[in-house]
Amino acid sequence: MGRLDGKVGLITGASSGIGRATAEVFAGQGAALTLVGRSQEGLDQTAARARESGASITTVVADLAQVAAAAQVVQAAMAAHGRLDIVVNAAGIIGSGTVETTPAAEWDRMMRINLDAVFHVMQAAAPHLRASRGSIVNVSSVTGVRAFPGMLTYCVSKAAVDQLTRCAALELADAGVRVNAVNPGVVVTQLHRRGGMNADRYGEFLEHSKSTHPLGRVGQPEDIAAAILFLASDASGWITGETISVDGGRHLTCAR
Repeated sequence: MGRLDGKVGLITGASSGIGRATAEVFAGQGAALTLVGRSQEGLDQTAARARESGASITTVVADLAQVAAAAQVVQAAMAAHGRLDIVVNAAGIIGSGTVETTPAAEWDRMMRINLDAVFHVMQAAAPHLRASRGSIVNVSSVTGVRAFPGMLTYCVSKAAVDQLTRCAALELADAGVRVNAVNPGVVVTQLHRRGGMNADRYGEFLEHSKSTHPLGRVGQPEDIAAAILFLASDASGWITGETISVDGGRHLTCAR
């Protein structure tokens, strides 16, 4: 899979879900980490679990919807560890709405967090990643690959992340910096609950999702973290500009 000994990583969305699982996997593979999220309590929980591997961990509470936050978290990572080798953009939100019902404010909020924040973090980190010949892994979604009704803004934001990944891969390749993305299917995190699903509806959604993913189950954060580790490590040293589906085959199916 690829060890990360001597590497320094920055992970956004690290207070829960895929970001937390990635932090634990990276720490277990020898990386020092700066963890970013909006919840200090959540970050503390992630940090405690990551430190069980003996990793050096720094936490930064930040709202990446604010443009200035990206530079601040990158500066914090550099101040704590002196270098930056890996950036994982795992922060994100989800919501529902159609082309007719989505309020402008909701469109703007989704784009600020799911797309703009990814761009700003990448831009702030790029000079440091050039120096280290590092890598970026963005967390996209199956909705960036396939269209789903009733999730307009989320789908568009993730499709844009995929194209941002491809463009940045070309632009940073001259320095040996690799940029890739993972596109998860339905994964058991707090994302949908925070997006407005109550407990009963979420349970029904997970049960139904077993039938929409050909491998017959929904994903776990660790499934995605394993793919992120591969893309971030030197084991994938000739891969860049890829958006890799990690979704139990969901992207291969027709809508149902």
